[in-house]
Amino acid sequence: MGDISLPNELISNGNNGHAVGVQRKSCWYEEEIEENLRWCFALKSILHTGASQYQDIQLLDTKPFGKALVIDGKLQSAEIDEFIYHESLVHPALLNHPNPKTIFIMGGGEGSTAREILRHKAVEKLIMCDIDEEVVDFCKSHLVVNKEAFHDPRLELIINDARAELETREELYDVIIGDLADPIEGGPCYQLYTKSFYEFIVKPKLNQGGIFVTQAGPAGIFSHTEVFSCIYNTLRQVFKYVVPYSAHIPSYADTWGWVMASDSPIILTADELDLRIKQRIEGENRYFDGKTFTSASTLSKAVRKS
Repeated sequence: MGDISLPNELISNGNNGHAVGVQRKSCWYEEEIEENLRWCFALKSILHTGASQYQDIQLLDTKPFGKALVIDGKLQSAEIDEFIYHESLVHPALLNHPNPKTIFIMGGGEGSTAREILRHKAVEKLIMCDIDEEVVDFCKSHLVVNKEAFHDPRLELIINDARAELETREELYDVIIGDLADPIEGGPCYQLYTKSFYEFIVKPKLNQGGIFVTQAGPAGIFSHTEVFSCIYNTLRQVFKYVVPYSAHIPSYADTWGWVMASDSPIILTADELDLRIKQRIEGENRYFDGKTFTSASTLSKAVRKS
């Protein structure tokens, strides 16, 4: 859970918990990454705090990363580097598809995933399904960078559980994107990462040649075994072609992972990706291009082994 330390708050001694005479000169945000490891950074201000039926919401103005969205004490995205996460989540799948017209996002209430999808000229219909209306409304009001995406006529916003929505919809999609919280056992999203979910709900909703992609949690040398490897190995049991890839995201203090899956080969070269970017995407990517994906999909030996 994320904590906020106020200015002049005494920093405790790690040995006995007693306060020592060191004072913080500004407000700090602190988040536990794992036991015995915490990540913290200075704040300019706390812009908003609130709570929905499902989760706590904070919008912080941080000194190193700009505005940062925090949900249930976990940093979701930061203004300065969210483009790395969202370009990596969206563009590999949409570019590898020959003509991505219909897209379904599971989650994505922040609006940034929709923003990147709607830059693709081929997209005719985008369904964004998020369970938490208050988070969506909060992001609509506070995240100015996604204002155009929320007003794009191609976007249909649905407030519902993504599993239930996919099960009941009759239409098929060219690309389905999972932009959900990590699959912590007992957590709200756990059932959306299982083999049965991928096999019996996601895969049947894809058109011929369709592609599924999901965020897959931390993918660092030590952190990849938390969920990244599990998601990859689960998808390998359902789809013929599965491509894991990763990128460092500074505000997450780690490398992050995504996994793309399809029953059609995912084989575009760097040059072919660059050509499709030029032909099919409005505006210029800040992070993603062909060479970047070649690098991102080349995992280290330690990660490949698991």
